[in-house]
Amino acid sequence: MRTAAVLFAVLVLGAARGVAGHHSFAAQYDADTQVTLAGTITKVEWTNPHTYFYLDVVDDAGKVVSWAVEGGAPNVLYREGWKPTSLKAGDRVTILGARAKNGSNQVNALSVRLPDGRCVFAGTSGPDGSATSDCTVGRR
Repeated sequence: MRTAAVLFAVLVLGAARGVAGHHSFAAQYDADTQVTLAGTITKVEWTNPHTYFYLDVVDDAGKVVSWAVEGGAPNVLYREGWKPTSLKAGDRVTILGARAKNGSNQVNALSVRLPDGRCVFAGTSGPDGSATSDCTVGRR
């Protein structure tokens, strides 16, 4: 009986941790403040509930600025034509994304121009699930 209670507690705490880690787009990102970033991938995390990749961008002063980029869930990205190997460290990409409300160097990606030239929807949980940029057509 004690083992069952411990197992139940572990499962409940594990489920609560997953819920706490997920967030709404509107709570963290500003849909009206979009940025375009061109830079080099430094790290890729192909994980649930959201993929993350990290990008070094050279600013106007020539300083390298690191950005965290949130994408959609892996299964959404698969449906959009992505593969876990679509991005890797050293790749040069261009991202259109919604900036974090807190002003940090974090964006929720709307679209990504991949190293092979394809522009793909980033599977965002964004304001209306759409991306419009010079390389994508509005999606609704």
